[in-house]
Amino acid sequence: MKIEKFEIDVPDQALADLRDRLENTRWPDEWDGPGWEFGTDPIYLKDLVSYWRAGYDWRKEEKALNNLSQFKTTIDEIPIHFIHEKGRGPDPLPLVLTHGWPDSFLRFRKIIPLLTDPGSHGGDPADSFDVVVPALPGFPFSGMVENAGNIFHVHNLWADLMARVLGYRRFGAHGGDWGAIVTEHLARSHSELLVGIHLTDVPFTHTFQKPAHLSADEEKFLADNQKWQMEQGAYNMIQSTRPETLAAALNDSPVGLAAWLIEKFQAWNDCAGDPDKCFGRDALITNIMLYWFSESISTSFLPYYDMLNAGASTWIAEKFKEWAGSQEVPAAFALFPKDNGHPPREWAERFFHVQRWTKMERGAHFAAMEAPECLAEDIRAFYRPLRDLEPKREATTADRR
Repeated sequence: MKIEKFEIDVPDQALADLRDRLENTRWPDEWDGPGWEFGTDPIYLKDLVSYWRAGYDWRKEEKALNNLSQFKTTIDEIPIHFIHEKGRGPDPLPLVLTHGWPDSFLRFRKIIPLLTDPGSHGGDPADSFDVVVPALPGFPFSGMVENAGNIFHVHNLWADLMARVLGYRRFGAHGGDWGAIVTEHLARSHSELLVGIHLTDVPFTHTFQKPAHLSADEEKFLADNQKWQMEQGAYNMIQSTRPETLAAALNDSPVGLAAWLIEKFQAWNDCAGDPDKCFGRDALITNIMLYWFSESISTSFLPYYDMLNAGASTWIAEKFKEWAGSQEVPAAFALFPKDNGHPPREWAERFFHVQRWTKMERGAHFAAMEAPECLAEDIRAFYRPLRDLEPKREATTADRR
């Protein structure tokens, strides 16, 4: 499979168009509601857009992103964008990191150097990783997905990327949000490739079932999850049932897109609801810019549609895969205190071979952006005893890129 170097290069014309749209925003009337209670705070949003227009420097961010080793390849006719940073240590372990929504590959920008070069960040060089960060199909800058149902096949793309394209015989995997689902699917279907998996949440798909003989903690977790869905899950239902109706508006309005994405970064953080403090205003805008320039908000909704509209045959097949594979691969969970759910260990042990269970001291849903040092140390600690199972890599054409 051919690998090509990739650089982000947004045309000046696209930047000029964006400036015009920001300057000509038609702002809705403001309600007398308190702050973020009715959604994205209009006062915050106007201030963000003001900074976006006058203080934010896309070219600076673009240059910084292009310092990452970015590539593209095509697997099963889907163009896949990925970052591939080599580890600086005696024997780096390959590790694939998978993001979720509404973030992007940008989720892992802070944590990549902590994993590839721990010796320069207070760690042991022996804990280094070769880090691979693919962009989910339909997300910036991977190829568009024309048909629904793709989320159930992403793990096969990742297996091909790691084993066939990059030549790794065994590797680790980490993910949260959609990334947790893809990582679990890797363990189910490609356990022979996986050294272990590291997750920040138990995939929400398991809440669709209710096993018999639940513990009191499991009952509480499921009740809390249902309450959260009723209070904060409207976005999920819209993106699952009428994705194109919403996407038409967001793809045409940068301010509308910002409002839709930023609201989640505000609600799902551990900084008393202050997204600027947790993530930095530039990073928040850069994530929006990636969606805007790639025009990928529509296709980023497809995993939600996939899950809601999967037929009985799909779920039966997934259950068989769960029985066959998930509990063979060592699994670790890093649970952050302000994440959207707080599953008990016994819930995770129903579906995974849990070897490490860490309740983190701080952080929330976007842990790799908000608490990268904490997450990196937990990943290092989990994989430390799993590194020497067998040789990691064979030579491929990737070495000649």
